[in-house]
Amino acid sequence: MTSDPERTDADVPSPHTPAGSGPAPRIKEVGETSPQDERVAALIEHTIDVPVLASAVSEQEAADAADTLETLAEEQAAEVLEQMDDRSAADALAEMQPPLAVGVMQDLLEEDLGYAARLLAVMAPDDAADLLQSIEESYREEALAAMDLDAAAVLRQLVGYDRESAGGLMTTDYLALGRRMKVNEVTEVIRGRAIPESIHHLLVIGDDGRLVGVVGLRDLLLGDPDQEIAELMKTTVKAVRPDLDREQVAREFDRYDYAMLPVVDLDERLIGVVTVDDVIDIIRAEQTEDVQKTVGAGAVEAVYSGVAEKFKGRFPWLGVSLLLTCVGALALLVFREMIGRLPILAYLAMVIAPVVGNAGHQALAVTHRGIVLDEVRKGRVGPLIGREVTVGVLIGLALGATMAAALGLLSYVPQIQGASWQLGLVAGTCMTVAMASATLAGVTIPLIMRRLGIDPAHASSIMLILITDAISITVLLSLVVLLSAWLPEA
Repeated sequence: MTSDPERTDADVPSPHTPAGSGPAPRIKEVGETSPQDERVAALIEHTIDVPVLASAVSEQEAADAADTLETLAEEQAAEVLEQMDDRSAADALAEMQPPLAVGVMQDLLEEDLGYAARLLAVMAPDDAADLLQSIEESYREEALAAMDLDAAAVLRQLVGYDRESAGGLMTTDYLALGRRMKVNEVTEVIRGRAIPESIHHLLVIGDDGRLVGVVGLRDLLLGDPDQEIAELMKTTVKAVRPDLDREQVAREFDRYDYAMLPVVDLDERLIGVVTVDDVIDIIRAEQTEDVQKTVGAGAVEAVYSGVAEKFKGRFPWLGVSLLLTCVGALALLVFREMIGRLPILAYLAMVIAPVVGNAGHQALAVTHRGIVLDEVRKGRVGPLIGREVTVGVLIGLALGATMAAALGLLSYVPQIQGASWQLGLVAGTCMTVAMASATLAGVTIPLIMRRLGIDPAHASSIMLILITDAISITVLLSLVVLLSAWLPEA
């Protein structure tokens, strides 16, 4: 059984106020500024007296305290943390944006190694491990060497797991019951622990540390005080291995509404648990990562990432984008004589290409979302492609008809040279063909990348832009060449 003796029920925020004597309950709206937040804002606005500010920040909720620290320079944030009590400082640091938290922690390690190590030991094990994995290796080893041997051993184990796995996501701060414990004994243990309100079941282990069952809090409440846990527990338990990808872990939580999943080794020994709050963070991180990948930004880049990391993540794909865009623009050079005789074609190309590109991105986004949520089944790929192409054709016909009508009307405007209803039909046909092609590309690019074992999110939008631009310009100019005898002034 792993416990944190410093934590109490008061450490777990609750939206409910227990009945009884004391101040009258007050409903606080979400987003309402607290007196503590107002006091901190006033202190920062006038002058930063570190001890006074640290005292005020300690009274804030951890997330609000993190917001406050993020407004300060890293050196100032480190000074404020050093003046706070260890628990408040550790909770605030864990809530900060990772790049900023890393900078502050490295400042603390340089200024006061012992304090930084103590802060990591107080922090939740999974949060401390995430922070250690993000800092430079030399700092990491210094921090671990300065820590208590038991705490360092736990963090070394967690740091050793891949950050993208269940092992990198789990925490060793959990409550596990012995199968021979009696209900009244368990009740006393629970009273001394801060059990999150979302947890309705507790894990049961044997004498050898193997996971043997799970028992519900309701069963404990209704059970006889002298009854053993083994008589109440369910022996069928869902668990994951530490090497399972964290996206699959998140998918399990989403699909079955778990509040917690145990992590076991090959011998079925309980080594940690994954809780729903960490999974929410992972879902948000994965969504952010996928969005950034689709546009060629660094997968792990954050708002506060360093210049070097931002450059490293963005430059390669922007270089590829430059090359691919040049390839797509070759069509303009090939048909330059036609454009010279009919300049309005350049205008039409600039109108059609972005609209077609947007249609492709819509199909790409919907398909990629389906892949991420595991909604795209192998036997349903054909109908999926058929629906997207059909939608592309229908939208293309509607927009094409609009363009044809607009060019027909513009032919009566003397200042606009080259507009005609014939060119409108050509532009409308181009819009329909290009729109169908764009939706086809948008749905097939992520499917093909997945089939090849490549992350479908990885810069797929850059590839799509090349295809849609090339198709739009080439189809338009090719139709004009083929129908030049029919078009006025062509």
